[in-house]
Amino acid sequence: MRLDKYLKVSRIFKRRTIAKEIAFNHRVLINDRMAKPGTQVVVGDILTITYGNKEFTVRILAVDSTPGKDKAQGMYELIDEKNSQER
Repeated sequence: MRLDKYLKVSRIFKRRTIAKEIAFNHRVLINDRMAKPGTQVVVGDILTITYGNKEFTVRILAVDSTPGKDKAQGMYELIDEKNSQER
C-alpha cells in the first residue's frame, strides 16, 4: 500500500492530502530512509513521522485498504513520541 494512503486509512492523518504533503516534504522515514508519498509500506515497517513540533515512531501491524473506524487504531503500534523541545 502507498505510504500516503496508509497514513490516511490508519487515521494517523485525517486527510490524504496532508499525508501526501508531509511525505513529499521529507518528514517521513520508513526504516530510517526518506520516503515519498508513493513508497510501498508493509507489515513490520517502522515509520518515523515529524509533524509540527512532534516526532513519533510507529510500527505497522496491519495493511488493510478498508478498515473500519474501530480497527484503524490496531493497524499500528506507537513506539515513541517526542516533542521538539525534548530532542
